[in-house]
Parts: sequence; structure tokens; C-alpha cells
Amino acid sequence: MADMILNVSLVPASEVLSRIVDAIVETVNAAEDVLIEKENFAELSTYLERIVPVLTELSKKNINASDSLKNAVDILNREIKVAKQLVLDCSKRSKVYLLVNCRKIVKSLEDTTREISRALGLIPLASLDLSIGITEEISKLQDNMLRAEFRAAVAEDDILKKIESGIRERTVDRSYANNLLVLIAEAIGIPPEQSALKKEFEEFKKEIEETKLRKDKAEAVQMDQIIALLGRADAASSPEEKEIKYIIKRNSLGSQPLEPLQSFYCPITGEVMVDPVETSSGQTFERSAIQKWFAEGNTICPLTVTPLDTSILRPNKTLRQSIEEWKDRNTMITIASMKTKLLSDDEQEVLNSLSQLKELCEERDLHREWVVLEDYIPILIKLLATKNCDMRNHVLVILCILARDSNNSKEKIAHTENAIESIVKSLARRIGESKLAVALLLELSKNEVVRHYIGKVQGCIFLLVTMTSQDDTQAARDAKELLDNLSIFDQNVVQMARANYFKPLLLRLSSGPENVKMIMATTLAEMELSDHSKLTLSEDGVLGPLLHLVTLDNVGTKIVAVKALQKLSTVPQSSLLMIREGVVGPLLDLLYCHSTSSPSLREHVAATIMNLAISTAAEEASQTELSLLESDEDIFRLFSLINLTGPDVQQSILRTFHAMCQPPSAKDLRSKLRQFSAIQVLVQLCELDTATVRANAVKLFCCLTADGDDGLLSEHVNQRCVETLLRIIRTSNDNEEIAAVMGIIVNLPVNQTQITQWLLDAGALPVIFRFLSNGNYTGSARNHLTENAAGVICRFSVTINHEWQKRAAEAGIIPVLVQLLDSGTALTKQCAAISLAQFSESSAVLSKPIKKQGGLWCWSAPPETRCPVHMGICDVEFSFCLLEAGAVQPLVRVLGEPDIGACEAALQALLTLIDGERLQNGSKVLAEANAIAAIIKLLGSPSSQLQEKSLNALERIFRLVEFKQQYGALAEMLLVDITQRGNSAMKSLAAKILGHLNVLHDQSSYF
Repeated sequence: MADMILNVSLVPASEVLSRIVDAIVETVNAAEDVLIEKENFAELSTYLERIVPVLTELSKKNINASDSLKNAVDILNREIKVAKQLVLDCSKRSKVYLLVNCRKIVKSLEDTTREISRALGLIPLASLDLSIGITEEISKLQDNMLRAEFRAAVAEDDILKKIESGIRERTVDRSYANNLLVLIAEAIGIPPEQSALKKEFEEFKKEIEETKLRKDKAEAVQMDQIIALLGRADAASSPEEKEIKYIIKRNSLGSQPLEPLQSFYCPITGEVMVDPVETSSGQTFERSAIQKWFAEGNTICPLTVTPLDTSILRPNKTLRQSIEEWKDRNTMITIASMKTKLLSDDEQEVLNSLSQLKELCEERDLHREWVVLEDYIPILIKLLATKNCDMRNHVLVILCILARDSNNSKEKIAHTENAIESIVKSLARRIGESKLAVALLLELSKNEVVRHYIGKVQGCIFLLVTMTSQDDTQAARDAKELLDNLSIFDQNVVQMARANYFKPLLLRLSSGPENVKMIMATTLAEMELSDHSKLTLSEDGVLGPLLHLVTLDNVGTKIVAVKALQKLSTVPQSSLLMIREGVVGPLLDLLYCHSTSSPSLREHVAATIMNLAISTAAEEASQTELSLLESDEDIFRLFSLINLTGPDVQQSILRTFHAMCQPPSAKDLRSKLRQFSAIQVLVQLCELDTATVRANAVKLFCCLTADGDDGLLSEHVNQRCVETLLRIIRTSNDNEEIAAVMGIIVNLPVNQTQITQWLLDAGALPVIFRFLSNGNYTGSARNHLTENAAGVICRFSVTINHEWQKRAAEAGIIPVLVQLLDSGTALTKQCAAISLAQFSESSAVLSKPIKKQGGLWCWSAPPETRCPVHMGICDVEFSFCLLEAGAVQPLVRVLGEPDIGACEAALQALLTLIDGERLQNGSKVLAEANAIAAIIKLLGSPSSQLQEKSLNALERIFRLVEFKQQYGALAEMLLVDITQRGNSAMKSLAAKILGHLNVLHDQSSYF
């Protein structure tokens, strides 16, 4: 816009005011693009925007150009022009330049605002025909602008203070400059990366050159000081530039250190001064020394003996600078001369040199820079290969000092051959050395480029994970922080997970981008995990993110997430957590969805559900009520998939239901499955050639037959089914499958004689006998097979069919049953005793009477041995006699075992010997086998049923005087106890026996 017309008398006032309004609008619009003091410029813009309607209103009035109005317009014209130029300068000049001048900028804004306020006060409001509202707005605006205060931001002001302090104190520390540049970057809104900082610094220097061209000497001197201060920062110049400057300076110094000048010494201490100060006498001393002199009461100069003003101590900056320059020169020469000592074969000399180098590095940042520029880093790295532990420790400390606050040094260390590898090797050494190594790596990891190198070194992440659990808390803390720094790279996160450090993986899985979540889930799905790791992952929150991935549309993502869930679900505690997290619903939905699910996805889903089902039946679930399938519809839909899926899914679903149906509490579920025609489906699956599907179908079939639903079983188990079951027993190599088939046969209704006949016709007896007598099976497999085989024999030994019994006996079953009474499990003994009891019940009928012998006795055949119980000719195969089979003693031994079922079955078998007319003879046999004493002991059994059966037996035995006399006293106390504690039936029976024993009268109320 053209310059304002200053002479209001030459132009109509309305036109002048309109031009001012246009200038204000341009200034306000331009203020939106300022690079600094945005809030202050926004406040000025607010005031200017409030002026616009006032001036617009004035421009509409027919006003005369009075001197007062002319002055107001002149001031507005001038100050708006100043404000506009300030806005333009702050929109295009270097950000750093603007920052270091922020106080001037703020002062200019405040001055302009107040001048505009003064101009508003010069407008002759009284002589103008203005509305009350406009008049009040002008007065209010004038007051607001007059009182306005503009301040630089706190952060900007702090930076200026640090710059001033650095210049005043002549700070040459590199870390001070680095930190200052980072603060500047944050204040002006640029990233703190070295490239961005260098670019901004170069623009600042360019700006300074233009300042010098403008010949603003005061500003140029100040800016040179700022450049010198900030020029110490790493970003201010490239490593190459620094190296060239250093070499030029070092080569100019010579090779011998210089002695200090006499003026460098403190007259009091005789030492070279560090902080020289000048007294009122003009003499210079070390600050601490002269302060001590004053503290001791001295008020005269130690040199001139003249009185001193003790309050005056002026820093001798010139002398201090000279001393520091002398020290720097000698230190630079010292550092340059130490290389040969570090390469010496004398370990002590090397250690001494390392100690000296360490002290120099600790003294000043400038010394560290010189050590790096002298190319000490490769020499130090080579020393890490030495066998001397002390030397390695010194090197690690020095490298850590060099790396601190210097990205250039970090990168130089990383780029040195075998540097990171050598440092990582120290992680595996003793705790002192490993602690120093992890501290160094942690410092190096603050540089993103170096971070990339560290994670790539073989074994590094594994060693760091190991260190996180060390007793040394500092080393463990550093290791964790280093792992966090390294976790910026996905490949490092994967390595950490493989070392059982899952925190970064869980973080990425829950909050990373979708592609990163996929990588993390794939890692979980494919890596080998211990049970402890699986549970830890589940407890630490992996389930939610995986469940989220399951719900996404991408099939590949679903597969990976489900595979990970499947892996975790193999641990029962983890599975229980999954059920609580609501995993089952989404998994079932995937399984039911035919349109979107791939075969692979459905297989993994089914396997996961199977694991969850197994867990609900595990011991961990016993104290928690958890239901896998919430509704009958879920049960029906899941089971119906058996006919609609491939073998792998079929197998998993069958195993799922088998696991859920096994607990005794699952009776309701078993009933529902039978109602859903599960038996019919399973019978069909038993005919499959796919071994795994068939085996699991058989196991579930066995489970569903356990509740004795005879009607439903009879409906679906026909001759073909029986033959199929026996074919499985003959051909299968799976002992669990064989045991399950025999379990089905055991559970088939015994009263369905047709089923037993089908079994016999299909050759079941020799097949079953093979498993009773075969000793090739061991462990739990043998026990399960033998138990079920013994259970099957109970079908063929029933008393109702002597022909079945005979075929069983001829097959050699009875001797094997007797052996099982000593060698079998409790259940096997119970089944064996039941079968022997059933056989024995037929013995009285099948025992052959002894024929009377005629003729002369000397020509007659020897008489046949009479059975002492059945009083005829007995045999194992045709009369099934317990005595002939040698079963009595084994049965008596079973009576003494803790299993109630086995005891009761053994007792029942023994009692067949005293049935009916066999009481006298059978009791004698029992007495000889010590069975009566064993039966008396059963009166103290916790089983009321066993007690009652024992009472019935003793009531009959004690009718016989000889046994009453022999055993009565033994039974008396137990019988008395039953009369006091037993149920009414047992009380009466016990009292009746006590009557036999003459303990109670026959008329006792107990009867």
C-alpha cells in the first residue's frame, strides 16, 4: 500500500481515515503469519480490529481537519506503518534471530500500542457528532491500549537469560550449547534433530551478516557473541569442519607444554589460579584464598600491606581467560601425546594412561571433544578385546563419558569396526563390567542411528532381558530403559518377545498401527512359548488386542489372531482368562460363518474352542463356575457342524464335547446331546476310516452312554453297530479308543439279551479275553483297558444264561478274573468280583451229584472229590465253582481294601457260598479262609450299604452255634455301636444278631 498522506488538510478526512483502515486490515491479516510472539501479535490485532469500526464511523461524518485530529491521524499513520513493518519482519526473518530479539519485539509492540492509544485520545470527540456508543468505545479502547502490557514468553525469556549467562561467564561447554539449541528448537517450533538445528543456525548466521552490512555495530557485537556461544553445539558445524579447525590449532601449538606465567600464580597459595579476583589494592588472588584471608580477620593486602575494602572482589576476566587458554594449550598437547602410551605392551602404563584420560574427559566437555578429534575411539575399542578386566572397565567408562551429550561421538563409536559387538560382549561378563557396558549402550541408544546398530548385534537383546532380573537395581533399570529405547524397531520387539520380554510387543499390539499389530500377532502365533509365558501374556493384557484383531474384516488377520489365541489356550489358567474375557462368542461366530471363514481359519477356531473346553474340565476350573456354551442353541449349532466340516474341525468339535461331558456335573449336557440325536451321529462316525475322527467319536459315544439311557441306546445300537465296535477293537492301534469302545459295551443295557448275543456271535469273547490276559500294556493305558474289559465280562457271566457263562468259562475267563483280584485296580477288582459272584450263583445248579458206587469196592474206580460247599462234583469250566477256581482267598483279601465298590462286590461273591442250604458248609469254608473276621470288620465301614450286607451275612452265620461262639465276642461292640448309630433297619438287624449272641432278649424293643 502507498505511504499515508500526512497532511490531512490536502485530502478529505474521510479518505485519510479509510486509508488507515485499509492499512490496519492488511497489518492484521499479515500478523497471522508471524513466526514468533504469536500471542502478543494476536493481542495487538485485537486492538486494531476494534479501531476499524470506530474509524469507519468517523469517516462517514462530515468532519473538519482540526489540529488535534491532524495529530491523531499523523500518529496513527506512523504507528500503523511501524506495526506493519514489524509484522513483516517477524514473518520472514530467521526464527533464531527473532527469538534472540524477542524482548525488542515485545517492547516495540508495547510502544506502538501506547502511541495508538495516545492518538485515540487526541480525537476531538466533543466536536464530533458521534453516537454515545462510539464515544464510549473510543474511550474504553484508549484506556485498554494504554494499560496493555506485552511480555515475552517465559520459555523465551529463560533462553535469553541462559544466553546472557553463557556470554557473561564465557561458557565454552559443548553440552551447555547443545541443551541451549534444543531449548531454542522447542521455542521456535522445529524438530530437535541435528539437520534441522544446523539449517536454522546457518540461517541465523546469514541474518547476522546482513546485520553487519547494515552497520549496526552494537547489534553485530552481541550477535557475534551469541554465535560463538551456540557454535559450540554439535549441530553448529559438521564433524569434518570441527576436525579441520582442531588440527590447524593443534599443529600451531608445537609439541611441548609451556610453563605457567608468574602472573598465573596466586601470591597466597602459590598455585595456578582457577578463579582470579582483583582486590581494592589492584592485586589479584585466588578467590577462595583471599576470602579465607578476610575470614581470618585480615584487612590489609598480603602483598602491599595497604588497607583493603573487604567488600570489593572483582573477577579478573582477562587473567582468567589467559590461564584457561594456557591450560587448554597444554591439555591439547597432553591429549595428543598419550596415544603411544595406550598402545604400549606394559599393562600398568596403559592403565595409568587410561586413568589420566578418564580424568581429562571428566574435567571439561572441550577435552572430550579433543579426545574424539584425536581419533582415540578406535584405540579404545581395540582395548575392549584385552584380557585385563580393569582396562576394559576403564575403557567402558571413558566411552560412556565421550558419548554423553554428543551425537557425533555416539555415531563415531557405532561406526568404529566391531565397537558395538565388543561392548555387547561385556554384557556377558561379571556384574561390574556388564553394568558399565549397559550404561554405555543406554547412552548410545539415545541416538536413533546407533539404536539401529545395537539391536542387530547377535545375543544383545537376550543378554539385556537377562539383566532386567539382576540383583543390581541400577543395572536392571538401565537394561529396561535400553530395551524401551530399542523397541522403536519392530524387529527388536520381536527379538525381545523371543527372549520372554513381552512389554513392548503388548504395547504395539494394543496401540500400534494395524500393520504393526499384524506383525506382533504373527510373532505370537509362530513362536514357541513356555506355559509360564503364555499365562504371563494372558494376565498382562494380550487377549483384548487379539480379540480386536479377530473382529476385523481381513481373513489373514483373523487367522493370525486366532492362531495366537489357540497357542495361549493350551494352558488351562490362560484358557479360563480367555473365557472370562468373552473370547468364546466371537470364536463361535467365526465357526458358524460359512461365507467368510476359510478352512484354515475354522480349523484354528475349532482347535481353540477345544482347548477352552478341556480347560473348563481341568482342576483350575473346579472352584470357578464357567460355562463354555451358554445356551441350548449353541450346543446344537456346534454339534451340528460335525456333519458340515472337514476332519480337522470334526475332531476338534468331538474333543470339545468329550471334554465338556466328562465331569459328573455334565449330566444335563449329556442328556441334551442325546436329545439332539448325538448317538445316531456318533454311530455313523464310528464307521469312518479317518482314525482321529473315529477315535474321538468313540470317546464321546462312551461318555454319552454312561448315564444308562437304555431306551435311546437300544434304538440306535443294532447288530451292525456291535460288529463295527468289535472291528475297531480288533484293528485299532489307539489304546484309548479301544478302552472307549469297551466302555460303550459295558454301558449298553444288560437286559437287552440280543446285544449280548450279537457280541458273542461276532466273536467278542476272545477279543476281550486278549486284553484281560495280555501283559504287554503298561501304565494307565493297561489299567483303563483292563477295567473296561473286566466290565464287559460282566455281560457274559450273568446267571440268566448258563450257555453264555459256559462259553466264557471255556474261554479261560475265570482264572484270569481270580488273578485280577490281586493285580487289578479297584474298579477291575470290583468287576472281577461281580462276574465271579454271577458265575458262583449258578454253581449249585451245575454241580454234578456223586454217583453211588456198586459192586466190590476193590474193583471200583476211586471216588470223585466232593465239593465241600456244593456237595457234588465241581469244576471251573462246567460249574464255575469259586473253590475250584481258588477265588475264596483273593476275595477275602479284597474285603480288606479301602475301595467300597470292590469290597461290596467281593462280599457278594463270598455270600453266594452260604446261600440257602449251603449255610453250614459255606460258613465253614469262609471260616477257614478267615472271611468271617473280615466280614465283621466291615461292620465299621463308612458305607451303610456295605454294613447292611455284612449284617445280613452275619445274622445267618451266627445262627450256627460254633461260629456264634467263635466270633460273637469279636462282633459284639460293633453291633452295639450300630444299634446306637445306624438307621432303623440296621438297628433292628444288629439287635437281632445280638439276640443270637444272647446279649439282648428276644423280646427287646429293638426287634
